[in-house]
Amino acid sequence: MSDKAVILVSGGLDSSTVLAIAARQGYECYTLSFDYGQRHRSELDAAIRVSESMSVVEHKVIKLDLQAIGGSALTDTTIAVPERETAGIPVTYVPARNTVFLSIALGWAEVIGANKIFVGVNAVDYSGYPDCRPEYIASFEAMANLATRAGVEGNHLSIEAPLIDMTKGQIIQAGLELGVDYSQTVSCYQASSDGVACGKCDSCRLRAQGFFEAGVKDPTRYQNNA
Repeated sequence: MSDKAVILVSGGLDSSTVLAIAARQGYECYTLSFDYGQRHRSELDAAIRVSESMSVVEHKVIKLDLQAIGGSALTDTTIAVPERETAGIPVTYVPARNTVFLSIALGWAEVIGANKIFVGVNAVDYSGYPDCRPEYIASFEAMANLATRAGVEGNHLSIEAPLIDMTKGQIIQAGLELGVDYSQTVSCYQASSDGVACGKCDSCRLRAQGFFEAGVKDPTRYQNNA
């Protein structure tokens, strides 16, 4: 029987690539998405499409309310999504988001007996988010093995971040080799209800640059070419 893995899937480019990597490595894939009060649900629809296309064992959508604390352009509609590059940590950073998501993934991993959690964080094209750095992933893994019954009983759980040192172009090239259909994915911070991207936000710019670097056609539906 194959080993089990929980894969955090947002519906975007990076997490879809990570799911394809986990599947290629032979894991039984259990995908996890979060309805956390983000600006749009089209990325959740994309996460379902991607999970179904890769024949995962089970896909869960966990409902959270990060709007209750706000503090991000993605969870507070009074904060505008920047449409040009900004210095420092951008306002699209969602406070503690990856820590919350990984904690719930950790709980599900314990329940199903998975010893791997895959996450699509990236330290190269990462928009300045502090919870996408290698030292954060290493620290969370250490905590996970201290805080769980599985870890205490010697069943080591690891956090896999296979994209951590890759550029967006390299990620796209790897995904295409694995058969990822990027037209199914949604990366935009302020996409329309049917997944049409704005083409202006930081996520859209990084995505478009990635396809340019990879030397392949960008299949994204942008507002100006939808």
